[in-house]
Amino acid sequence: MIIVTGTLAYDYIMDFPGKFADHILPEKIHKLNISFHIDDFAKMRGGTAGNVSYTFGLLGTPHILFSVAGLGFEEYKKKFEEIGIDLSHVVYDPTKKISTGFAFTDAADDQIWGFYNGAAENSIHLDVTTIAKPSDLVLVGPISEEVVIHLAKQCITAGIPYMFDPGMTLSKIAPENIALGVTHSRYIVGNDYEIELMRSRVKNWDAITKDKIVITTFGAKGAEIVDNGKKYSIPIAINNGVLDPTGAGDAWRAGFLAGVEKGKDIQISGQMGAVAASFAIEKYGTQEHTYTKEQFLQRYEKSFGETLAF
Repeated sequence: MIIVTGTLAYDYIMDFPGKFADHILPEKIHKLNISFHIDDFAKMRGGTAGNVSYTFGLLGTPHILFSVAGLGFEEYKKKFEEIGIDLSHVVYDPTKKISTGFAFTDAADDQIWGFYNGAAENSIHLDVTTIAKPSDLVLVGPISEEVVIHLAKQCITAGIPYMFDPGMTLSKIAPENIALGVTHSRYIVGNDYEIELMRSRVKNWDAITKDKIVITTFGAKGAEIVDNGKKYSIPIAINNGVLDPTGAGDAWRAGFLAGVEKGKDIQISGQMGAVAASFAIEKYGTQEHTYTKEQFLQRYEKSFGETLAF
C-alpha cells in the first residue's frame, strides 16, 4: 500500500504574460523589489498530497491519504468522495485555514510560488507507523522541515521504505536534515533544480545515493531515473497542448508510483508518470483534468508504441 503525506490545499494560480527573466536584474538580486501584473487567476484544489491522491483516484490505485485539512475543506472533500478516494485518515482541524498556495506562471512556464501551511502544520502530530508497515511505501511530501523530517524519522525507525520529496520546503531544510532524508530513503524525487540543490547541500551525494532510485524531472524535456548507476531516460507523452504546467510533477509522481504499486519496472513506471503528467498540463489547475483508465492506456500505447495492462 502507498501512504501519501503532504498538503491538502487550495492554489491561487496566476498567469503573467511576460517572462520573469526579462524583468529580474541579476546585479540587483540582493535587493529585489518587483511586481508583476497578471492576465488571469483562479482558485483550485491543490497540495502535493491532494494532487497525488487525485491521480491515484483516476487510476484506481489503492492508497491511504494521510494528511491534515482545515477550514474550507468541504468542497474539496466532496470532489474526492465523488471519485471514491478514502478520506478516513484525513485529520480535520476546524480552528485553522486549509493550506493555500500562490503560484505565478510566466510565458516560459517558469513559476514562482508562495505557500501558507495553515492546518498542515498539525501534520507534526501524525504518526505514520499507525497505518504503515515495512511492506508499504510512504510518500514523504513537502509541508515544513519539522514535518518532513518527523515523518522520515518515523519511517526510518520502523523500517518503512519511503520516497523523499521535500520539494518547496528545500529552502528551509538544513543540509544535515536533507542528508538524513536522502540517506535512508528508497526513492528521491525532484525537478532538476531541486535535485541539484540537494546535491549541492549533501556531502558525498554520489556515495550516499548510489543504491537509491533518484528521479529527476525536466518538465518538457522529460525525466531521468537513475537506479544503482543505470540511467533510464523517460520522454514526455503525447498531449493536446500545454495550458498550465502546475501540478504536472505531482501527476508524474502518482503515475510512477501507480506503476510501482502494480509491480512494473522502472522504465514502464516512469512512462506511466509521463502519461499522467500529460493529462495534467492540458488543463488550468492541478486537479481539473480527468480521464478513464482506458483513455490512460490508449495514450500510453500511442506515446510509447507498446500496450500496457494494469
